[in-house]
Amino acid sequence: MSIHSLRITCLVTLASLLMATPALAGPENFQRGQTIPEYGKIIAVKVDQQVYRHHKFKVAFDVDKQAKAGELNRNLVSAARFINMHTAAGIKAKNIKLAIVVHGTATKDMTRAEYYAAAQDGDDKKPNANADLIKILSEHGVEFFVCGQSAAYYDVKNEDLLPDVKMALSAMTAHALLQQKDYTLNPF
Repeated sequence: MSIHSLRITCLVTLASLLMATPALAGPENFQRGQTIPEYGKIIAVKVDQQVYRHHKFKVAFDVDKQAKAGELNRNLVSAARFINMHTAAGIKAKNIKLAIVVHGTATKDMTRAEYYAAAQDGDDKKPNANADLIKILSEHGVEFFVCGQSAAYYDVKNEDLLPDVKMALSAMTAHALLQQKDYTLNPF
């Protein structure tokens, strides 16, 4: 089964579960995490699938859609939430290794202020809200890889990228190399 087919199957399954399950908590019930309090609010959950302190995670996130100008990319926030959830569940932060592979329009969310502003239409230029999140995630060991093919398409050069973001040959290459290092893909 291809990654695309697996992703679609997971999304359909998740959607059917969400439609069958009543919402029990609203956004106001989510709290700041202890590890990254600025981003990635979480809520305690009574689980049937146990998470133990000795578990180790090596997870790659795939991000392809840009956030609205001046807003956080919710897929990047999910990485902070992943760290907050698992450290709250007792996993040591050193046992959580995340990588974020960025391609498509999301490439623009990885850029410095000058490029980010120039890429916006109109006169009301907004700052890149993702810059601080990327810096904080990087401080927690998260690696960022931008697809070189997408970067070339959007005329994003290495020097246009935020300091903690690396250029990859392609998103496909980055994922293949991460899989060789035993990273699993987190489907959105």
